[in-house]
Amino acid sequence: MLKRVLLAAILCGLAASLLMSGAQHLRVVPLIAEAESFEGGGHSHDHGHSHDQTAAPETGHSHDHGAADNQATGPDLKRIGLTVTANAATGISFALILTAAALLLRLPITRENGLIWGFLGFTAFNLAPAIGLPPELPGMPAADLFERQIWWWQTVIATGGAFLLMAKVKNLAATVAGVALIALPHLIGAPSPVTHESALPPHLASAYAANALASSLLLWVLIGLFLGKHLNLTHKD
Repeated sequence: MLKRVLLAAILCGLAASLLMSGAQHLRVVPLIAEAESFEGGGHSHDHGHSHDQTAAPETGHSHDHGAADNQATGPDLKRIGLTVTANAATGISFALILTAAALLLRLPITRENGLIWGFLGFTAFNLAPAIGLPPELPGMPAADLFERQIWWWQTVIATGGAFLLMAKVKNLAATVAGVALIALPHLIGAPSPVTHESALPPHLASAYAANALASSLLLWVLIGLFLGKHLNLTHKD
């Protein structure tokens, strides 16, 4: 049974990541290319698997800087390949995380609630961290990398832990504790850059943040739906 569950999670994560990569290429890549043009074209970023708050900032684990950049002469096939590979690793990892949570805490993941699982995963890994550390384009000012990574992980763990606590222990005390956990990282506050000055126009940064989060939402929703349909883990088998 465990092998079947793990195989289903891997295949679901892979399928979701491939579909998300296509959306990324259409909506996110052009914004990255435009941002790099403000840097004179000489600034190279391997956004092949960017964080877009899907993983700790600039650790190489991403999703939405995670699309390959288009060169002026045409698509960079090597970078696109690396991006798709990195996205696949991310999608599979997230699918395995959801599956492990369902197994360890004996929480059902079914056709009926798969979408909810996906949305909660997106909220914990993307939306909540983006409140303090929104997805960043090349050339945007940023706080110290280590401080951002620490705050990002604190936020993910606090938010995800709160959701699991409230799902497993359904009483008022657990709900209050969960809400407090979700709020705690934001009360502490995310690290801020020394300056907010940037050559990038504000509309470009906001468009990127919105599209990066949208592609992450797509990934998580697809993972949840695919797991719910093909895994249908009710702990009865």
